[in-house]
Amino acid sequence: MPLPLGHAAIGIATHRLISGGRQKTINWQAVLLITILSNLPDVDVIVGLILRNNGSAFHRGPTHSILFSLVAGYAIYRATVWYRKTPLFGWKSCAAVIFSHILADYLFTTAPVSFFWPFEVYWSTGNAEWQQIFHAVFFDAAKDGAIVFASVILILANTLLRRFFEGGFFRSAKLSDGRTCRRYEEDALSL
Repeated sequence: MPLPLGHAAIGIATHRLISGGRQKTINWQAVLLITILSNLPDVDVIVGLILRNNGSAFHRGPTHSILFSLVAGYAIYRATVWYRKTPLFGWKSCAAVIFSHILADYLFTTAPVSFFWPFEVYWSTGNAEWQQIFHAVFFDAAKDGAIVFASVILILANTLLRRFFEGGFFRSAKLSDGRTCRRYEEDALSL
């Protein structure tokens, strides 16, 4: 089961894939927003802990739906427009990063996800109290290592393929002394 670290890595990979290479680097504000968005569906765990002392009480319900990802993505996009005047990325990107959490839960766990809420609702079973949730988030995060690794590989592969197909591998670069060189050629080592 992906935990916050794994969901954040999947969210960053999702953002990189859907940005189409338009955003070359990601600043700390974008990383923070992606981390929040990619973990937003698990807000139901916090609500369950506060209201019933059970993180599983409302888990995998409405916040794990396509509708939630669309509505929350648009609401957060509008909030960033209001706060910053220039949003970090569009509402579709926000919705896609939120949906990456839902899709990851569907793919990496056996418990059902309420994709089509309110037409279908699946609740998580069991009892997860504060101590169990904190232990899972802070000490079981090592299980997310494979997800983080796969996300990094996906980002690198996407970047390399995008550069290759856009001609970025063989583009000429202008040096400070006015000469030009071809990237990734052996004679570039002598510069």
